[in-house]
Amino acid sequence: MVKAMKKYDPTMGCKFTTYAFSYILGEMKSLVRTDKGIKISREITKLNLKIEKAYVLLAQKLMREPSIEEISNFLEIPEYYVSEAILSLNKIKSIDEAVNTDGRELTLQDVIGTTDNIDDLLLLKDNLKNLNSEEMEIIYNRYFKDYTQEETSKQLGISQVQVSRKEKKVLEKLRKKMVA
Repeated sequence: MVKAMKKYDPTMGCKFTTYAFSYILGEMKSLVRTDKGIKISREITKLNLKIEKAYVLLAQKLMREPSIEEISNFLEIPEYYVSEAILSLNKIKSIDEAVNTDGRELTLQDVIGTTDNIDDLLLLKDNLKNLNSEEMEIIYNRYFKDYTQEETSKQLGISQVQVSRKEKKVLEKLRKKMVA
C-alpha cells in the first residue's frame, strides 16, 4: 500500500482505493510468480493456466483424465510445451531432504551422489569410446537401456551366458583402465 501511495497521481482522475487495489493485486501476483526456487516466465505461467482450464474442460467432455497429447491438440500447441509447462510446476527439493529407502533414511545427496567424482565420469566416458562395437552394445544395453542379460543376448544373437562372460570382461577391462 505504501508503494501504491508513493506512485499514486490524483491528477489522473482515479480514486486512490481503485488504484491501490489494482496495484496491490499486481504486487501479490508478482510475489507469487517470483517466490519459487527458480524463475518461471510469465508465458509459462499463462500457459499453465490455459492447460489447467483445458484439463478441466476435457476431463468433463471425455469423462476421464485427458492425456498430454489431448491437451496439446485442444490448445493447438506442441506436446513438448505442455509437458515442460507441467514440469515447471514441480516443487524443487532440497538436496538435504530425507528420503526413506528400505527403512533407511538417506538424503537426496546420498542417493544421487556428488559432483566430486566428475573426473571419474569423464575418464569413464573416454574409456567407453575405446570399446569395440559389441562391447559397447553390451554395456549400452545393460547400463543405459537397463536390459537384462537375456534381452541383450536376444538383441546380439548370442547366448545369455556369453553376454554374462563378455560383460564381466568389459567391466574388468574398464576397471583396470580407470585405476591405472
